[in-house]
Amino acid sequence: MEIVAQIFGIIGMIFNLLVFQQKTHRGVTMCQFFAAATFAVNYLMLGAFVGGILNLVGALRAAVFYFKEKTHANSVVWLVIFILAFASSYPLTFLAFGTKPTVQNLIIEVLPVVAMIIITVSLRLGSAKAVRFLGLFSSPMWLVYNIFSGSVGAIASEILNLISMVVGIIRLDIKRNRK
Repeated sequence: MEIVAQIFGIIGMIFNLLVFQQKTHRGVTMCQFFAAATFAVNYLMLGAFVGGILNLVGALRAAVFYFKEKTHANSVVWLVIFILAFASSYPLTFLAFGTKPTVQNLIIEVLPVVAMIIITVSLRLGSAKAVRFLGLFSSPMWLVYNIFSGSVGAIASEILNLISMVVGIIRLDIKRNRK
């Protein structure tokens, strides 16, 4: 079971890396959908319930943005819905899934919740620069959570995401501002 869970995490990592290689919005959101869906399975199989719930909601978020014309994805209503859904996953992990509310768990389980809210706000801002900058705050939160959950693919994904964000900030934000 552990090996199957890790395979889903590695597949999620691959889809997550493919996000940065897409030319179209639909390609980006499709890869985000599959990354979130496979990471949801990965986390749930590892017993990392808040990560699983967050990624299920993340897959829904990607679907909403994939069909943005039909869903009116730019509406602030979606931002509020997703923030509430992400915030709700925190108490759910303790109440519905039986995670023990130790000091460590209370801290570790809130990190990806805050990270998903930051990511959602950054996506709503619609600026690649904002996504890169705010990603520097959200990605380390996910990395810590991933270390505690034991998801090899998710750990590798966040390390590669951080490297990509730093390269993007240097290449696109800092160097461009100097010119």
